[in-house]
Amino acid sequence: MAAAAFYDLEGTLVSTNLVHTLGFYAKNQQGLFRTFKKSASTLLSIPIFAVTDQYSRKVFNDLFFKRYKGESEDRLRFFAEELFEDVLKPAIFPGTFELIEKSRSLGLRQIVVTGALDLSVTPLMKHLGIEDYVANRLEFVNGVATGRLLPPVLAAATKASWIRTFAEREGLSLSDSYAYTDSMSDLPMLSVVGHPAAVNPDMRLRQTALHHDWPILNLK
Repeated sequence: MAAAAFYDLEGTLVSTNLVHTLGFYAKNQQGLFRTFKKSASTLLSIPIFAVTDQYSRKVFNDLFFKRYKGESEDRLRFFAEELFEDVLKPAIFPGTFELIEKSRSLGLRQIVVTGALDLSVTPLMKHLGIEDYVANRLEFVNGVATGRLLPPVLAAATKASWIRTFAEREGLSLSDSYAYTDSMSDLPMLSVVGHPAAVNPDMRLRQTALHHDWPILNLK
């Protein structure tokens, strides 16, 4: 039975996070005053994002993605390649390609499960050579973002649920599969596979990995 390697993205394979992406779009707003206002607002919100992310990933998503309300879908897609070249590509960890290639050599299917936006990570997935990935999707009405995400909202336990459903549909053995993430919030994702690993882990995940004798990888 086939198996897979499931990766979180931000903090695991690249050093960027969701705020970096939002900051890039804020700086590229049309109009000088609007650019300054959006950029300043984003910077002032960073401490709030950090606290809510520690408290609840759902609350974080509700607050964070409201920042995209009113954005044009065409504009977000237009800047996706520039976002990749300026922000995401330079942020790829030195060990990322080695990990992916080693995983491929084991015959594992490569799959990214990320809470980032689909339209922002597509060029990065092409660069990494990963065809299978799932990401959060903004809701658009008449081509304009509402500030809400379409279900399923990928975070914490939802990632694990998606992996289970995907594995069943694709005939993948989860007991023979691997999962890689940097955050304790993704513990459910690690718990559904037979071979979990902590990558560039935060303090809580590092302690959990040590307790369970999981591999701890540093791709930096």
